[in-house]
Amino acid sequence: ETLLGKRVDYSGRSVIVVGPSLSLHRCGLPREIAIELFHTFVIRGLIRQHVASNIGVAKSQIREKAPIVWEILQEVMQGHPVLLNRAPTLHRLGIQAFQPILVEGRAICLHPLVCKGFNADFDGDQMAVHIPLSLEAQAEARLLMFSHMNLLSPAIGDPISV
Repeated sequence: ETLLGKRVDYSGRSVIVVGPSLSLHRCGLPREIAIELFHTFVIRGLIRQHVASNIGVAKSQIREKAPIVWEILQEVMQGHPVLLNRAPTLHRLGIQAFQPILVEGRAICLHPLVCKGFNADFDGDQMAVHIPLSLEAQAEARLLMFSHMNLLSPAIGDPISV
């Protein structure tokens, strides 16, 4: 959990597993990672909906995993794309945007057809997840980086998966 530490805020890392039922533009984020990534957004949501009167109360509700926390997390995640990156990033398909959904477990779920762009497979590969914070970064992720927009090789224009 904290063996390697964390160098960047709003980021996480986990093993990837297959999620064949997911759409190409979606990824499954474990609840544990999602609540950590979107922590500040959930606090703001709890205060705005008058569920918590201050930051301390909101943090305790998140720690206790109150049911309203998961509802607010779902709402927050609907509006935020996440970036998935598999090191080494050698070309632009090595980092792509996805619409996150909550999943059980501790691994990030991916559709198998998007793995070729990352040069990833499901034998224990790890991927990093980042949240674009500014509206400009979110717009760029939606318009240019979503995985269903990157199904052709940028070099030759052929499909990356057959």
